[in-house]
Amino acid sequence: MTTAIEHFRNLVSLSIADGTIQESERVALSKIAFDRGIPMNRMNVMLSKANEYVYLIPQNMVDREQQLEEMINFAKVDGEFSKSELDLITLVAHRLGFSKKELEQFIKDSEGRQK
Repeated sequence: MTTAIEHFRNLVSLSIADGTIQESERVALSKIAFDRGIPMNRMNVMLSKANEYVYLIPQNMVDREQQLEEMINFAKVDGEFSKSELDLITLVAHRLGFSKKELEQFIKDSEGRQK
C-alpha cells in the first residue's frame, strides 16, 4: 500500500472517530482523494469500510509529522475539534512517538496557520 493511500485511510479512520462522517468531512476527503489521484470509487469503498480500519503507522519521521499535521487539520474541517477526534489524535500521536507536549505544539502551530 502506498504512503498516500495509508495516510488517506488514516484520515478516513479519523473522520468516523466521532461516529459519523459529516458532509464537510466527506467533501474534504473527496478533495484530498482527488489531489492524491485516488479514484472516487476507491474512496467510496474506503468510506464504507471506515469502521473496520486499523491505524497504520508511517515508517519515517517526516511521514509521521506530515500524518499528524494532516490529522489535526482534517479534524478541524467541520469547524470543531470533537473529544473523540482529539482522543484519536492523542492516541495516534503517542503511537507515532510524539509526547503530549509535542502534540500540543502541533495543535498550536496548526491554529497559527489557520488565521
